[in-house]
Amino acid sequence: MWLITSLIAAVVVTLLWRFKGQTSLKLDILAVMLWGLTVMIFVDHMMGYEGGSFLEAETDGFVPNSTLLGILMLIPVVIVWAIYIMIANRKRTVVKE
Repeated sequence: MWLITSLIAAVVVTLLWRFKGQTSLKLDILAVMLWGLTVMIFVDHMMGYEGGSFLEAETDGFVPNSTLLGILMLIPVVIVWAIYIMIANRKRTVVKE
């Protein structure tokens, strides 16, 4: 399910970016980051697939709920994107002055 969670987030942000256009939020950067996350999770699933269910609702790791795991995987991506936005906006205001 963490694959589905990241896929939904990537599709939603991509649609927002396509219909809102270029804004100061740099949704294109976030979309690329989320698609990268989705591809990495898909490759991980393919490399570790040993038959049976491809999409699982539970995990064997620290986080037993796979949907929660997907949300927790989105948090660092959003944090890195927010830091990028702050740095980009700071550079833009310094250049204007």
